[in-house]
This record gives sequence, structure tokens and C-alpha cells, in this order.
Amino acid sequence: MSNEPSIILHKYYQPGELIIGGAISQFFLAAEEAKFTRHPSQDMTDFILLTQAYQHVLALVFAVKEINENPQILTNVTLGFSIYNTYFSPRCTSAATMELISTSGRFIPNYKCDIQNTLVSVIGGPSCNEFLDMVTILNNYKIAQLAYSSAPEMKTQTHSPFFYWMFPNAIHQYKGILHLLLHFGWTWIGVLYLDTGSVTDTLLRNVLPMFSKGGICFDFVSKLAAGFLDNFDEVVEAAGETVQILLTSTANTVIIQGEFQILFNVRSLLKVAEAALESPQYFKVWITTADVDFTSVPIQRSWDLNFLHGSISLAMNSNDVSGFYQFLEERNPSLVKNDDSLREIWQQAFNCFFPSFTSEMTDVDICTGKEQLETLPMTVFEMQMTAHSYSVYNAIHHFLRCVSFNDSSGSIISFDKSGELIGKFDIINWITFSNQTFLRVKIGRIDPQASLDQLLSISEKNIVWPTQFGQAQPLSLCNDKCHSGYRKTKKENKHFCCYDCILCSEGKISNQTDMDDCLLCPPDHYSNKGHDSCIPKYVSYLSYEENLGIGLSTVAFVLSFSTISVLGIFRKYHNTTIVKANNRSLSYTLLISLLLCFLCSLLFIGQPTKLTCLLRQTAFGIIFSVAVSCLLAKTIIVVLAFLATKPGSQMRKWLGKQLALFIVLFCSLIQTLLCVIWLSISPPFPNTDTNSLNNEIILECNEGSVVMLYCILSFMGLLAIVSFVVAFLARKLPDTFQETKSITFSMLVFCSVWLSFVPAYVSSKGKYMVAVEIFAILASSGALLGCVFVPKCYIILLRPDLNKKEHLIKGVK
Repeated sequence: MSNEPSIILHKYYQPGELIIGGAISQFFLAAEEAKFTRHPSQDMTDFILLTQAYQHVLALVFAVKEINENPQILTNVTLGFSIYNTYFSPRCTSAATMELISTSGRFIPNYKCDIQNTLVSVIGGPSCNEFLDMVTILNNYKIAQLAYSSAPEMKTQTHSPFFYWMFPNAIHQYKGILHLLLHFGWTWIGVLYLDTGSVTDTLLRNVLPMFSKGGICFDFVSKLAAGFLDNFDEVVEAAGETVQILLTSTANTVIIQGEFQILFNVRSLLKVAEAALESPQYFKVWITTADVDFTSVPIQRSWDLNFLHGSISLAMNSNDVSGFYQFLEERNPSLVKNDDSLREIWQQAFNCFFPSFTSEMTDVDICTGKEQLETLPMTVFEMQMTAHSYSVYNAIHHFLRCVSFNDSSGSIISFDKSGELIGKFDIINWITFSNQTFLRVKIGRIDPQASLDQLLSISEKNIVWPTQFGQAQPLSLCNDKCHSGYRKTKKENKHFCCYDCILCSEGKISNQTDMDDCLLCPPDHYSNKGHDSCIPKYVSYLSYEENLGIGLSTVAFVLSFSTISVLGIFRKYHNTTIVKANNRSLSYTLLISLLLCFLCSLLFIGQPTKLTCLLRQTAFGIIFSVAVSCLLAKTIIVVLAFLATKPGSQMRKWLGKQLALFIVLFCSLIQTLLCVIWLSISPPFPNTDTNSLNNEIILECNEGSVVMLYCILSFMGLLAIVSFVVAFLARKLPDTFQETKSITFSMLVFCSVWLSFVPAYVSSKGKYMVAVEIFAILASSGALLGCVFVPKCYIILLRPDLNKKEHLIKGVK
């Protein structure tokens, strides 16, 4: 077995009393289909290099060199290393592990014949899946195993006392990404992932549900086409489907989940899009996990980097390590021995060939071996230590469970009881340039050990966004946000992040974006036109200061003055025939009641008080009932007087002041009794109405019992109807002074006013309701004054020749 060729063709060995093992993938294998006619190693036909992974190897070598040169770390003991390239292959990882536990140069597992080269720990990466294949072997040998990739959600493997993850548990960074999405309000996102076993299971089973519970919706979750090295036609077809998803997606933020090398796949995917479309609009804000770093293969060295500009990624918190840059500057194939991969790396990185490879080739660049790594574009090789290399560098120290130490840069390194690194994540903003260079700018930090409100810290002012967004923070939403004044309402059969916006109803506001429900304004406030703030309602009542109050009070005073004038005329011509006709006392009583009616309307103007609320309706009801009952008495007396003139009539005994007094007192007493009952059971009271009108607080008199109010109005209506009917029937009786006709017309106006009053009163609100009632009082009272007394004043003042007894007797005859 020892003479058979190894399937691991690229190794790097440095002897020492203690050996650090390395199982690090640097190459992809493009292999022919296995024929089983030769050793599997001979089926490997081509190697495609990820030069970025070569820095991980150099970080390990630099750490060993630094330790050997520092006597305070290891005294009288030399540290060596044995690094195997595992080709991102579980088969190669297992083979490398078996070689590590064999005698150097011989593949005999479980057998070691020398006391030198004692294996003390093994570093694996950058893929966690291949590393887990190594763990199943090394746990039996109690050898410390260190992985520089994220710890997946797999507790079955983390109980080993020899097992350490140089990255925190993957779930920590996903919680950080969730906070990052919510910080920027990105609730509508896409996800691209590579199917990488346990990591993918964690994503689909735990991470995506966690995001959904946190308020994130997914426009798409798409498996990213792997490969691009073999099965090219199938891969391109799958990539085309993914490109269509990207082109049609409305999500501006896409999470890329995978392992270290996934950006190689993303770049290949976007190259397919460029080949299929002249100007593909796949511009997104890419968000990558800490496992991911910039990777490319030689064919991609000239490809545009613009897709990465403005992207955001997580990275393990790292610091500059002094001396590493100078160490890389001195790297030279002519000075390095025992590195089987260096010449292959050198040729692919510098696009040249060493003479031993060019015996049959012409017109090729010859490698001198004196090329310098610092001259390579950043897309090929970086001189600054990356976060992954920093993890490898720290992994070289000797670890014990639950211990902590300071690395050479001064950072504290510690692990929890499960062997997982206790650390922070840097938030990186990528800035690319046209000369194949880029910058990783730290814009924030995620601290899994911090409290929830301090888990994420970020400096937004330092962020550079993708060029297509015009340096404005991109939005990634299913639909536009609901602005202030609107609330969200769910769309049927859509994700919960997709919704419509509805304007808040009257009296409600929303003062923030995307509110689930509108807020009710306080009772003394109302919503403005935009429904985004509450405005104090203004107090409203019919006052003497406003035009409506001034107009109505002026009319009331004019009519009161007119009534007083008529009363003065009647008093001056007290003994004339027209004043004495049809009961002079009733005329005076009617005039006084009309005067009080006009003045009573003033009780309805001004801020309501307890006294005015008690008096306004009751006083008006009683006074107006007196006025209408006077008209009824006048009408009845006219009818009886005509009937009494007939020979043998018995009606004469009913004539006299007693009948008129009885009618007025009886009708007034009934109305007074109704008012007393009203005031006893449910009297009117001052009230503040904040609901009837949107922007007003109405100071009003609550009528207490609406039933009693309508009883009083109905009784007045009954008196008016009876008066109208009687006057109408007596309108053709011979009457020189036309009082029955005047009463008929006045009651017709009265009834018309109060019949129209009811619907107008019911449909009005606030001070306009009060104004309607005042108008009805003034109009009906004015109609009575005008219709009954204006003709008489006309005769008294302008036709005194008609104001004679002879004329009255002549009219009767």
C-alpha cells in the first residue's frame, strides 16, 4: 500500500518535533469519469486554482514561523506542519486525514515508527462539510481539531473535547443579518444558496423560519447552480433559470448563502446573464455570510467586479497582523521547498509556465520564479490578511477547552463549553474599482453576546451603495410603504409583507409609516386633512360675537321694538273702535306674549348655562302657547259674536272676558304642566358634544327628555291647527277689520314655518340647529305680529276714517 500513489498531489511539509496538520482546499478538480482501470489519482486531469485560499496556507506557515522564532511560546521545541490540499472533496479529506496519522511518507494508518513529527492538532477548512468528514476519524486519536468556518447547527459533533470552531455558531450571524435587514427596512428579499449539506439544512429548517417570524418575506429562495467546471451545458441551463428569477424579482436585497467559494459561482452566474442579455438589470444589494469571501478562478481575473460594488458581507472580527505583508513579499518558489502546490499556484497566478512545463509549447510566458505576489491584481491575490486567514493564524496556538488567550495583535480569543469561538462579526461594505481592486470597509459590528438592543451597531453615513441606486439607501419591499395618514391592509393570497394602504377614517390618524392600524384622536381633537396628526377641536356655540348670532339677535331686537311700538299705538288709541273690537285684553296679552317670544329667542344665543338650558325651551313653550291660545280665543269669540247676533240665539251668554280668560288659562296651564313634568323627570342641562362634528366641540343644551320636548312642540302645533281650522271656517264671516282672515293667514304661515322646522332641525348640528329654532321662533312670531296687527295699525294710523263704530256696524249688517 505504501508504494501506491497518493490521491493527494499537492502537499506542503516542514518537519518539527510537533506537527500542525492542515487539510485546506485550494484547487477544484476537473476529473474524467472513473474507469477503475488505474489509480484514482491518475483520473485527475486538471486543477483549477482558488488563489485566495492559498493565503490561508501562508497564514498557517507564517504563524508557525512566528512561534518558532519566539522562545517564550515553545521552549526547546520546534513546530512543523504538514498541509494537504483536499480539493473541496470529502474523499480527499478522508485520505488526507489518514495520511496525517500515518508515518511520514507512508500511507499506513494507525502506525507511526518515529518519535519526531508528533501530530498535535489539525486545521481544516474553508468548508465545514469536508471538515466534519475528518472529525469522525481524528476524534478517536484525541487530536485537537480546528475548523476555520462557521459552526453549523449540529450538536452531535460539538461535544468532543478536541473539537473547536474558529467561527461562532452560524445561527449567530443569521440573527445579526436579520437585525441588519430590519434596520434598513428590507422585508422583501431573495435568497441564493448552494446545496452544502448540513449548512443548507440549517438554512431551510431554522434560518428561513426565523426570518419569517422576524417580519421578513421571501420573493424567492433559489438553489444556485454549482459547478461551471464540468457538466457545463446542464449548469448553464440551470443558471439561466436562476437569472430569470433575478431579472423578474422586485426584491433589491439578496442573501447569498454558501461556503467560502460561492462568489466564484455567483460571478459565473452573472456572466451567463451578460452573455444572454445585452444589459441585464440584476443590480442587487448582495448580503453574504461570514463563511463567504471573494474567490475567483484564473479565467475570471479580467471579469468586471461592478456586481460586488456596494454589497454587504459579514466577516470574523479581525485585526492587522504585523509582519505578514513582509512575509508575503519574500515568498518565492526558488526559496521554498517541500511545497508541491507552489509551482502550480505560481503558474496560474502569474499566467506563465516554468521551463519544465514548456518543452512542447511555444509562445508562452516563462516563469522566472522572481515574480512578486504584490504585483498581482486583488482579484487574484490579496496582500492584506483576510478574515479567514486571520482565523487560521489564531488556530495555530495550543487550545484547551474553555480557555482564552491574547493573539499577537492583542485580541482576546476564547471558546465556549461547546468549543465554539466567542467572537464578533464585522459588517463589511465592498467598494470596487475599474483596475480590478476593491476595498473592504468596516461599517459596523454584530456582537452575539450583547443585549438585543446593542447586538447591531452600524455607521450608515459611511456606506457606499450600488451605483444604480444613486447613493440613496435602496428599498427592498414588496410594495411601497404606507405613509402617514394610511394604514396597512392585507392582500389576499399574498405574503404578509405585501399589503395595500387605506386612508385612515375620520377621527383617526397614523403618524408613522406602515402602521397596522390607525390611532383614535382624543375626544377633544380631530384628524387633519392628511390624517397624520390630531388638531384640537375649537369650541362652537352660537355666540353674540359671530355674524349669525349678531344677525339673529338684531332681528329679535327689531321685532321686539316693533312689538313695543304696536303696543304703544294700541295704548295710545286705547279707546278707539278697532282696539276695543274683539277683546282688547286679548290683544294686549297677545302683544306682550309676542314680545316675550322675541326676547325669549335671546336665551338660545350665547354659551349655554344651567339656567338658560332650563329656561329656553320651557319659557318659549309656555309663552308661545299663551300667544297661540290668544289667537284661538280671538277666533272663537268672533264666531260666537256672529252667532249671537242671530235672533233667539243662546250664544250671547257665552260672550265676555271670562271665556277668553278661560281659553288662555286652560291652554297655558296644560303647557305649563307639561313643562313641570319635563323639569321634574329629566330637565335640560349644559352638554359638551365632541362626536357630532369632526372638528368642533359643541357647547349645547342637552334636552334631557326628547319625548317631553316633542310633547311641548306637539301641543303648540295642536293649538295652531285648531286655531287655523276655526279661523279658516270663519274667514267669510262679515268682519270689517278682517281679523279672522288675518288669523287664518297668520296660522297658515305659522304652520308652514314649524312644519319645515322639524326636518331642518333634525338635519342640523351644533349652532346651526340652535339657529334653525331661533329662526322658527322669530319667523312664526313675526308672522303673527305682522298678519294680525299690521292691518290694524294701518287703519289706526293711515285710515282713521275706518276706525269708527258705524263702519263696524255697517260691516256686520
